[in-house]
Amino acid sequence: MTEHLKIENKDDILTLTFARPDKKNALTNVMYGALADALVAAETDPAARVVVLRGEGDMFTAGNDVGEFAAFATGAFKGERHVARFLQAIARASRPLVAAVQGRAVGIGTTMLLHCDFVLLAEDAQLSTPFVNLALVPEAASTILMPQRIGYARAYEMFALGETIDARTALQFGIANRVVPLESLHAEAASIAHRLAKLPAGSLAATKRLMRNPELLAAQIAAESKIFTERLATAEAREAFTAFAERRPPDFAKLAR
Repeated sequence: MTEHLKIENKDDILTLTFARPDKKNALTNVMYGALADALVAAETDPAARVVVLRGEGDMFTAGNDVGEFAAFATGAFKGERHVARFLQAIARASRPLVAAVQGRAVGIGTTMLLHCDFVLLAEDAQLSTPFVNLALVPEAASTILMPQRIGYARAYEMFALGETIDARTALQFGIANRVVPLESLHAEAASIAHRLAKLPAGSLAATKRLMRNPELLAAQIAAESKIFTERLATAEAREAFTAFAERRPPDFAKLAR
């Protein structure tokens, strides 16, 4: 286990568990680095035929750690941001990716699901993408993948309004494969992972490569990341994160006065 990320490799299945339940599994820079390293290593590990992503506790992930976001916005954070490495790794992953989602999946918690090949949602799952609410833009190539998956109108509504959709709606939209009872979520994910692990790995990888264009996704991630970074330095972002810290609604209208 690395800091706040449990890594288990058993029966040809690599399980990556967000393990920061006291902070709603909010993803830190260190966690992104560990996730990126694990996904890259899996590409050349014959004992990692399938990757499972899951969260500890009652939530998949609250998305990016907002405290770190605020540090980025003010320029207080120094060093490499590993989220870019994670996004590139998940976009280029040739191994089947299985996600088991309970509770809330916020921001990148939802957009990473668009890179997963089999998504299982517990009945209590709630997905949201409140990037615009934070004066940012969507990432993880979701500006391509989400409209492709659910249509422009629904994707725009999810991004612009940041409203939450429940598990059944996500299934209806085509974001998920199945909705299962919470108590059987991880057993069902393990069952699917074991089935995939028994299939010819080369054939699975080739099929995935034909269905997805990793170069296109990587280029979109880079374009989104550039604008995302620029947005972090704006007055709108500072207002969003200040309001969050002060537990008040942001007032973006005042910035235009």
